[in-house]
Amino acid sequence: MEIYIFYVIFSVFLLCFFVQTYFVIAVQGRFSRKKLTTTSNQTLTNSVSVIICARNERKNLALNLHFVLNQNYPNFEVIVVNDCSFDGSEDFLKEFLNRYPSKLKVVTIEEHPRHKTSKKFAATLGIKAAANEILLFTDADCKPESDNWISKMVNHYQNPAIDIVLGCSPYQHKPGFLNKIIRYETFLTAINYFGFALSGMPYMGVGRNLSYKKSLFFKGKGFASHMHIPSGDDDLFVNQHANKLNVALEYSLDAQTVSQPKNTFVSYWIQKYRHLGAGKAYKNSHKAILTLQFLSGLLFYFTLIGLLVIKVEIVAIVSIFFLRYLLQLIFYYKSFLKLQSKDLAWWIIITDPFYYFFTFILGIFGLFKKKARWK
Repeated sequence: MEIYIFYVIFSVFLLCFFVQTYFVIAVQGRFSRKKLTTTSNQTLTNSVSVIICARNERKNLALNLHFVLNQNYPNFEVIVVNDCSFDGSEDFLKEFLNRYPSKLKVVTIEEHPRHKTSKKFAATLGIKAAANEILLFTDADCKPESDNWISKMVNHYQNPAIDIVLGCSPYQHKPGFLNKIIRYETFLTAINYFGFALSGMPYMGVGRNLSYKKSLFFKGKGFASHMHIPSGDDDLFVNQHANKLNVALEYSLDAQTVSQPKNTFVSYWIQKYRHLGAGKAYKNSHKAILTLQFLSGLLFYFTLIGLLVIKVEIVAIVSIFFLRYLLQLIFYYKSFLKLQSKDLAWWIIITDPFYYFFTFILGIFGLFKKKARWK
């Protein structure tokens, strides 16, 4: 009976290994093999509206807003949506308005006792206030890696077929295991949505560094179809409107925005918990393949533990585990360099299983999720 159980578990283990190998090589590895292409930025004429939704972000605005306002680009405005802040953001923004009267625009949302606003509401007001067709989104806690961030991101609109530009936003490198977990999860997310986009199936982007056309937003009726979901102002919008022809990728170092990571596991848990629910509204085809990808990874580790407990064919099982690890090192390495995450390469053996188990537990708690505010 024990040997029968072994063969069943081992068969699942082996199947998950092959499925995961496919995703590592054919999808995520596609981004690793992608060569960075550059286009001339000497004839850029597109006017750009940068939109930042900020709730109680005075400290982060003080750190990062001037990097956005001093971009090396001929024609842009920056719109900060001050969403019900009570931390002195309003006074700070008034001061910046005096310093940058021609570039900065502030949209203020007042707190209502009976109505709690969402980030999608704030983003919608920012988009309506935008004077330009090209929209570029980031967050208050994000710092552009260079003063060429805007020009790099909007370069792609020289191709009139492009409606959406997917950027990336790695988290700042800090000491500690939590930082490695956060940065690895962000890295894995990035190579996944870049890899799938290169495969002709763009399914998400991140609002910390994302651009699309204002006309696309209103043509698709904004966030109306998923306004009831607290998260998803970025990935759900891309999921609904992106296709293999209208999306461009921008991941050069000059075009990245670096974000501030959470400092405690509790704050990280709350952040990830708040993001739950968006995936349920993805297109069915996207949900199916992403579910297969995640479940094969999760079952790979569950069955690995089961097989190690049974203690049969230990050498073969451990060899398969290390083979998957080696494949990840090989096919992720160039991506680690592209996304400023080289130090994470040797941590995969720990961070990868942690990612799957953490996400699984988070999903279990998500079954009992209550509606949450965006901040």
